[in-house]
Amino acid sequence: MTTRDIVFAAVGAITALSALLSVTTKHVVHAALWLLVSLGTLAGCYLVLGQELVGLVQLLVYVGAIVVLVLFALMLTRAPIGPHAEIDTPAWQRVVGAVLGAATTALLASLLLPLFSGATVDLDGGAPGGGTPAIAQAIFGTWVWPFELLSVLLLVALIGAFAVSRLVLKRDDEARPAPSEVRR
Repeated sequence: MTTRDIVFAAVGAITALSALLSVTTKHVVHAALWLLVSLGTLAGCYLVLGQELVGLVQLLVYVGAIVVLVLFALMLTRAPIGPHAEIDTPAWQRVVGAVLGAATTALLASLLLPLFSGATVDLDGGAPGGGTPAIAQAIFGTWVWPFELLSVLLLVALIGAFAVSRLVLKRDDEARPAPSEVRR
């Protein structure tokens, strides 16, 4: 067992544990933070495997964007932060969900593990015909302006959503004058 295997197993265990905690916690903000840890350590798994581009895309797209959007959605909708009895699922539903999840995992493992039993992967070899440099040249050479325009569009949409959420809207009964204020 090499050092790479030990580091991969440790980072993978942290990823699995934080993913489990993100779906089992009853605090929405804690779930978002555990999701951040899970996605970040998954990027670490990619880095240990020598796939720097995939790891950086994981960090930029998922950790940087998805988690921020989840937190903004929590703030914009004013969702309850802690556990609430009105929206809590009964214990029997959680047990059924856990049993179905374990059964699905066992089924997928029994089907997929024999397919990859003799498979080997060369983690140190480069891809013929380019690999990461060719992808980077395509993204940051040919497609840099569409990516930048998309990021500006998403930023404007996020600012617009924030501005709309802060509008104070009057109800119809507040907008109408009281009967004593109506002049004839």
